[in-house]
Amino acid sequence: MSDRPSAHHLGPSRRTVAKAAVLGVAGVLAGAWKASAADVTVTRLDARTYDLGVPSAALGRTAPVRIILPTSYADQPGRTWPVLYLLHGAHDDYTSWTRETDIEAFTANRNLIVAMPDGGPTAIPTHWRTGPDYETFQLQEVPAVLSANYRASGVRAVAGVSTGGYGAMAHAARHPGAFVAAAAYSGIPDTMVTRMPSIIEAIVARENIDPLTLWGDPTRDLATWQDFNPLARASALRGTTLYVSVGSGSLNDPVSIILALIQLINGNFDFNGALPGVLESLVAPSTQSFVTELGRLGVPVTQHIYQGGGHQWSDWKREFVTSWPLLAAALGVPA
Repeated sequence: MSDRPSAHHLGPSRRTVAKAAVLGVAGVLAGAWKASAADVTVTRLDARTYDLGVPSAALGRTAPVRIILPTSYADQPGRTWPVLYLLHGAHDDYTSWTRETDIEAFTANRNLIVAMPDGGPTAIPTHWRTGPDYETFQLQEVPAVLSANYRASGVRAVAGVSTGGYGAMAHAARHPGAFVAAAAYSGIPDTMVTRMPSIIEAIVARENIDPLTLWGDPTRDLATWQDFNPLARASALRGTTLYVSVGSGSLNDPVSIILALIQLINGNFDFNGALPGVLESLVAPSTQSFVTELGRLGVPVTQHIYQGGGHQWSDWKREFVTSWPLLAAALGVPA
């Protein structure tokens, strides 16, 4: 039995491999080797789940994307399918949704493709100032492959956790009409609310990446930071089905929040040992500010801002299930 659906290319051509050997893989990916359906490699994980290796000019490398095909994909060869994009969070990877949730079983018989693209170590899927362009990768290169190889339709929704929640709202706000729905669970939809730039810079620095390579300095390059801030483009979300959620976390007083922030900025914040509630308290103001701005603009949003909770999958799994009827209705699939 074949380990991939029909009509998939088996990998890079001999000519491509030879060219890579001469020029170096990085040079080929960044320049002459453009992402196309024919260059994608495919690894079958089970009956519906596949890992794709997508050669990306925007990233200068081949990047992974995990997809889950519809249950009846093979039985309906003339049909196209809507796509739900699920974005991972910081310090994680594209496997997180299948590792931490039952997304494959959940989407069985629901008539859609699920795509989980790589967002890099910080999972901030943006066009970095001096670095990779995850925005183009996720919004142009991956959809092109899904359309060419997997009969994906143009109907798309996007949801993400943590910095992936930033990506969901940023993608929808910066590209109106690209998604019928967007959801963020403990996301960062306002990157400029008090203390948030420092938190974002700390997330980047934790991966040993210069924070200035993201959007520059938050003060000197304020225009760039605002350009990539979903809140600054909130009016463009009118007409998109929206769901946002965040907990208050475990820090109940400003002093505790400031002390945690100082540790974060100084690089001695214990990400592994910190209670998820502490992290949730640090990011909560971003969603709260975003919801306030949507209300001011009269842009409809379904919100769940709850007491307690944490920056963790146990909360995010619940929020995804809660948001599913909205996402399903927008995608036109069974709830």
